[in-house]
Amino acid sequence: MYKFAANLNFLFTELPFMARFAAARAAGFEGVEVLFPYDHPPQEIRRELTRHGLTLALMNAPPPNWAGGERGFAAVPGGEDRFHEGFERAMHVADVLKPQRLHVMAGRAEGPLARRTLVENLKWACRHGSRHQLTLEPVNPRDMPGFFLSDFALTVAIMDEVQAPNLWLQFDYYHAQMLAGDPMTPWERYKSRIGHVQIASAPDRREPRGMGVEHSGFFARLTRDGYRGWVGAEYTPGGATADSLSWMVRPAAGPITGTPPGSRP
Repeated sequence: MYKFAANLNFLFTELPFMARFAAARAAGFEGVEVLFPYDHPPQEIRRELTRHGLTLALMNAPPPNWAGGERGFAAVPGGEDRFHEGFERAMHVADVLKPQRLHVMAGRAEGPLARRTLVENLKWACRHGSRHQLTLEPVNPRDMPGFFLSDFALTVAIMDEVQAPNLWLQFDYYHAQMLAGDPMTPWERYKSRIGHVQIASAPDRREPRGMGVEHSGFFARLTRDGYRGWVGAEYTPGGATADSLSWMVRPAAGPITGTPPGSRP
């Protein structure tokens, strides 16, 4: 059965960062996502995780100058040294925080050279970070214009080229709907490669409102397909976070066959 994680960069932002861990646990979350846990000493974050019995489901490798618009360097030709330095930094933090998944951001780039750069950087990262499970995420171009990975087929083709057992597909329901129209099409096609799931409504990236058919159907599908990973709530609440959580339900389990997505360590 999947588990819910609160993205603390999106949820409970009405509270100071360190107070969000307790709020997430009180709301029923078993884990959290912290996109860039680099502004606080990792030992302090680890202490909050331990104190509240939370798992760090996901963190990102740090893209330099995020506030200035950078979205990673993994696919940027000429940015290899900066990518390596950022990944090394992520490894040091991850050794303390022990995330279940580490998301590697491709960055803004285009063309065959960008593809080769991404493949080589990922091969290096998967070897260098072999003790960690890495993810790649297709992102819609409205939110991140020029982001290299804006297509599920391309992302999976890159994964096939890298051929690393610790590289997963990150499936964001919001981005999937913006990219494909029907999120279930890429889910069905690539579900065996998916190691982490995130949710939000499209096109406004708000909470899954009132557990409508669309989202309750998705959760039921996760259960039916035996997804055993984390479902990260990465959305901007329309009001107070606590008032946005009516979607947190788990359908009854159905039959599970084959190797469920998200089931590797």
